Amino acid sequence: MALLLRRGAALAARTFSAAAASSASTTVHRLPAGGSLAGAGEFAPARLFVFENRRGFAKGKKSKDDRGDTVQAVPDIGPTVKSAATAQMDAAVIALSRELSKLRTGRATPGMLDHIMVENAGVKVALNRIAVVSVLDAHTLSVTPYDPTSMKSIEHAIVSSPLGINPTPDGNRTIAAIPPLTKENIQALCKVVTKSAEDFKQSIRRARQKALDTIKKSASSMPKDDVKRIDKEIEELTKKFVKSADDMCKAKEKEISGS
Repeated sequence: MALLLRRGAALAARTFSAAAASSASTTVHRLPAGGSLAGAGEFAPARLFVFENRRGFAKGKKSKDDRGDTVQAVPDIGPTVKSAATAQMDAAVIALSRELSKLRTGRATPGMLDHIMVENAGVKVALNRIAVVSVLDAHTLSVTPYDPTSMKSIEHAIVSSPLGINPTPDGNRTIAAIPPLTKENIQALCKVVTKSAEDFKQSIRRARQKALDTIKKSASSMPKDDVKRIDKEIEELTKKFVKSADDMCKAKEKEISGS
């Protein structure tokens, strides 16, 4: 029994000694506290590869973000260009309307005296600013001045106008009878309408060209589809205002001819 115990103790001692020797032969590689890879032993290349590889990914991401190739949104100039073109074309149509209203027709209209300038107290002013013009019937106008003392000046201005009207005083107002138009008068007035129409349609086309030039200058920074879309919208806008001008002139010609 004692012999067995001694053998067991000896075997245990030899096992412990072998384990200690094995542990002593194993090299533990650690990175120095300073973070350097020097002295890291045989594991240094592997650790270095992993570390540098990670740094490589980080650099790649940063380079991609910082390269400056950012895509900037191109502003849509369409609404601005269309708004400016619309304002200019609308102004041309309004001016045409005022011009046509100055033309005499076979019927009495208050607007036919608007363009007459009256010299009042040494200053020339539009007749409709110093008097009320109203229609008595299809061929007669009534002109009532705000200041009765300006009656003579108003009558003189109407007589001096190219309308061929000879007003007559009637108390605190002036009666202006509109004589019928002759065939020659009608033809001459229709020519004036045609000339006015063409002049103001040219203004509309100039507004169109200005808009197209603006689009052309910005075309290089805009998608082609947007450029085509805006061009088409400007053309449609131009056709709309030209048609409006044509319709106004046709209506005026009918009014002049009495048809």
